[in-house]
Amino acid sequence: MELREVQAIQDRGLAEDHAARRTGGRRQVTLMQSEHLPVIKSLSERIPKPDLLRRNLLVSGINLRALVGQRFWVGAALLEGTGDCPPCRAMDAALGAGGKNAMAGMGGVTARVLEGGLIRVGDSIGPYNRRADQPRLI
Repeated sequence: MELREVQAIQDRGLAEDHAARRTGGRRQVTLMQSEHLPVIKSLSERIPKPDLLRRNLLVSGINLRALVGQRFWVGAALLEGTGDCPPCRAMDAALGAGGKNAMAGMGGVTARVLEGGLIRVGDSIGPYNRRADQPRLI
């Protein structure tokens, strides 16, 4: 389900997401680069709509892997990149046979919420120490 805005909850994840039911963990939020969608589309049987890919946030204009181990802002929320988010077998069901392989290396990253806050489509995303002129959430 696509939302125009969502509340990030400290040490839980995004409001109403299944991951937010519990405290802690490294996979509270998942992020993916929109630049990877055309590549995934060319390698899979179905159009890779963001809601099928089991990722929370779709971003553009930033190398998400560079944020692993770093603190970064997404809108008013402060996150910390915790690792890669490899595709699972569910991608074969979502994208057709070979869907998991089509996403290999392009599954995005996981993060935890250090400070909660509102995240909206169009918000900036970028390093903790810089807020202005950052890539935007799409």
